Amino acid sequence: MSDSIFVGGGGKDYGEAQSLLLKYGNRHGLIAGATGTGKTVTLQILAESFSKAGVPVFLADVKGDLSGLAKPGRADFKLHEAFMKRAATINFDDYDYEDFPVVFWDMFGEKGHPVRTTIAEMGPLLLSRLMELTEAQEGILNIAFRLADEEGLHLLDLKDLQALLVWLGENAKEVSLRYGNISTASIGAIQRRLIVLENQGAADFFGEPALQLSDMIATTPGGQGRINVLAADKLMGAPRLYGTFLLWLLSELFEELPEVGNPDKPKFVFFFDEAHLLFEDAPKALIEKVEQVARLIRSKGVGVFFITQNPDDVPADILGQLGNRVQHALRSFTPRDLKALKAAAETFRPNPDFDTEDAIRDVGTGEAVVSLLEAKAVPSMVQRTLIRPPSSQLGPIDETERKAFMANSPLAGLYETPKDRESAYEMLQARAEKAAEEAAQAEAESVRAAEEEREFQKARRYEKDTRSTKRSSRSDTITQTLVKSAIRTVSTRSGQRMIRGILGGLFKGR
Repeated sequence: MSDSIFVGGGGKDYGEAQSLLLKYGNRHGLIAGATGTGKTVTLQILAESFSKAGVPVFLADVKGDLSGLAKPGRADFKLHEAFMKRAATINFDDYDYEDFPVVFWDMFGEKGHPVRTTIAEMGPLLLSRLMELTEAQEGILNIAFRLADEEGLHLLDLKDLQALLVWLGENAKEVSLRYGNISTASIGAIQRRLIVLENQGAADFFGEPALQLSDMIATTPGGQGRINVLAADKLMGAPRLYGTFLLWLLSELFEELPEVGNPDKPKFVFFFDEAHLLFEDAPKALIEKVEQVARLIRSKGVGVFFITQNPDDVPADILGQLGNRVQHALRSFTPRDLKALKAAAETFRPNPDFDTEDAIRDVGTGEAVVSLLEAKAVPSMVQRTLIRPPSSQLGPIDETERKAFMANSPLAGLYETPKDRESAYEMLQARAEKAAEEAAQAEAESVRAAEEEREFQKARRYEKDTRSTKRSSRSDTITQTLVKSAIRTVSTRSGQRMIRGILGGLFKGR
């Protein structure tokens, strides 16, 4: 097996053949150039070559063209003669048509196996980037994640996070005492951003079964690296979701893969198409994270190639780490274009045979100025190069063919059916139902206790009234008896005499 990848060669007016050494495939790279200058074909031939070398590859198919990797080129293709002529010109003697082991993926589950991750795996930093949160809102999101860890609440999908934020708003006063001010207005803003994500289709992305990287970083029984093609044409309608997803995937690779030092060939190669979408309006913290991942993931055996129109789309600190460079034509019609052209030329090791700036402006479609790492990882002198033709089909396959490939995929059926196990949403709902039940029981107990108290007081009043009535009844009976006795006495003769005697005595005393 060869220890290098043939990228292109020379001919009249061109330099020597250019090959990418496999042992430097994890030193990252850049494929740049204006629209229509051949970036996609360069990406395609690199993916083919890495796969043949036994290196798994991931790439995003922004325009749908890269699905052709799954089929061999054809002699009846309109560019067949041009391909054969170029192969002869650059001495690509073993050029032939062949297909490659492609696995199709799609965040929306339409043109490939569904790609999912959990809210917890995405983390607050990337979610904040995805939702364009302010610093204060990002702080609240971090608090929510901390509480989820402390309370054992699994954050798997969007409804889990939404439920946790509702709980946080309801308990903001208590939580604020521990973590600082929690504004209900900020929580509301985050909830609205989550709705936007749902409308963009992110609800399909967050959940289970989550993607297992081992299903991407795999080879065929014959030893070819699997080419993972993400359908990104629809995803480009949500560019921030696209950029955040690819950064998440890079972060997962960095966290899960072991250190391998300097392997003879990469363990995995990652192509980041439309790379400017990652860096546009990105906060400093995110840029620093990308820089850190790009710098350290090399030791995990992962190579990252950024594909973009202008090199200045990539921050300078990251651009400086990209050792392998294929620069297609840049158009220079505006002052900004001229500045970008000059900057691009200055990143190459000069060649005394030509002016790099002029070469970048003048190369045609399928041509490029190329500098690849050579002995001791030193960039080679820049060369004008004819890029080799692809062996697989140039252009997309049709939908019937795509469905057939998906049905015969080694991963068919593993990710298609979503799972919804107990997580934060269900756990908080159960807590709320239990609290409501306990509150209802407490209310019932309170009502019952109040009723018992009223009955007790009523019974006491009745007993008191009864005792009072009995005493009054006894008193009235004695009085009545005395009065009746007196009346009987007065009605008798002796009684009358006694009364007169008493009255007479009274008058006499006067």
